[in-house]
Amino acid sequence: MADNEYSPVSEMSLWWLGQATPQLIGQLVLAENNRKVGLAYDENWLQKGFALSDDLPLANSLYLPKELDAAAGAVNDARPDRWGERVIRHIFKPVRLSLMEYLYFAGHDRFGALGVSLIESHYEPLAANAIATFENLPQMQQAIQHVLAGEKLSKADIQLLKPGPSFGGAHPKSLIEMDGKQWVVKFAETSEWDTPLIEHASMTLAAKAGIDVAHTRELVLPQGHALAVERFDRLDNRRLHVLSAHTVLRSAGEPMGYPELSQLLRRYAQPSLIKQQQAQLFKRMVFNILIDNTDDHEKNHALIRSDQGHYRLSPAFDVLPAAQGLGYQQMRVGANGHESSIENALSEVAAFGLKLLEAKELVSNIQKVVRNWPQHFAQCGVKARELEMLRETFRENP
Repeated sequence: MADNEYSPVSEMSLWWLGQATPQLIGQLVLAENNRKVGLAYDENWLQKGFALSDDLPLANSLYLPKELDAAAGAVNDARPDRWGERVIRHIFKPVRLSLMEYLYFAGHDRFGALGVSLIESHYEPLAANAIATFENLPQMQQAIQHVLAGEKLSKADIQLLKPGPSFGGAHPKSLIEMDGKQWVVKFAETSEWDTPLIEHASMTLAAKAGIDVAHTRELVLPQGHALAVERFDRLDNRRLHVLSAHTVLRSAGEPMGYPELSQLLRRYAQPSLIKQQQAQLFKRMVFNILIDNTDDHEKNHALIRSDQGHYRLSPAFDVLPAAQGLGYQQMRVGANGHESSIENALSEVAAFGLKLLEAKELVSNIQKVVRNWPQHFAQCGVKARELEMLRETFRENP
């Protein structure tokens, strides 16, 4: 879309795409000097729909976020991540760059089941190109390199870039279709680290530790690898409503922490699955500590809504060592705040529905798996030089 084809507006419509026919949810409104996006539900959605998040109850009201540069409740999860924003600025160059533009230009292939349209009468999103396939991978890598270098993009480049398929992060990515499914494809930003391969090794190691992870595939490039991550917000091409932990915790007025998220699972999860879900979250926290994944912020955790209205943890994603040895997690761990230690992880086990002995047994099992990380990473193809650099931050015997 050229500059002159888009004129900034103060209102757009929000749509539910979780079924065959799009349903109007309500109106998005730009407010407070273009620094906030609010939501007002449509009357029909008030009668037949559901609250998109706890801070957006079904009521005849205009909901505005408390923070600047944010959208109300779950609408904030429909925005592109930092890489998506970069792509939007580079490709579309809209004359105004408010959050309303980012929501619109994230496009039809955005994360989750919400859609944004310029008009209210029917769902008419930004025109979308077909999703690329595996054969387009080398050209997609070149297009991403052009974005990173700030170079002009060809029409072929633009067709390969999708700005909205991911929750959070600044790493280069787009979408491809393989085996009839959509996959987010992530690329390394520099040639110094083969981060896609390291992430694949980390995710498959997490699976060995009993953690439910998103399905990944390493894809060989002329230099290094890309990582394909199967979309968990799609099921048989049906869109699923997904809330980031950021939205869940913010709507409850809770601090951004693992214990707080675990307690909220008591309200969100199907009753028969609460204990399993809480234990799963505890294992993810412990695994992140052990592999030095200190980029475990609240947008790297998510909940998926079922048709019955319950929520479950999404498969784990964006799991890989930060290799910085920061010593603290992005999410609060326990009594010692964000400190990256097993002692801290064991300090509030009751919040995870666990007894201390149960929690220690889970930790021990994960430690046994993580101690074999060098062999597992080597089997995945991670080079010796990278293994040596990672040894400094992995907590093999915490």
